[in-house]
Amino acid sequence: MPWVKLTAISTGIMGLGYALLRATVPSPEETYNAMAPDLRRKVDENRRARLALEEGVKRQQEAQLDPDSAKPVWASSSK
Repeated sequence: MPWVKLTAISTGIMGLGYALLRATVPSPEETYNAMAPDLRRKVDENRRARLALEEGVKRQQEAQLDPDSAKPVWASSSK
């Protein structure tokens, strides 16, 4: 029975740790709302830049999957 007791104590410690984590760590929205206005502007600028970069990468990936883009330029069917 020592394994059962050890398991129960370990589970209790982990549960307490998780409860403390949920009670003390702010959510991302709370952190954003607590920021100074100049920091919010910087965060917003970084988000816009990251989204623009991700959009560019997404367009490049879609272009690579396009079957017409796999052909060389000089192999076009229009004459």
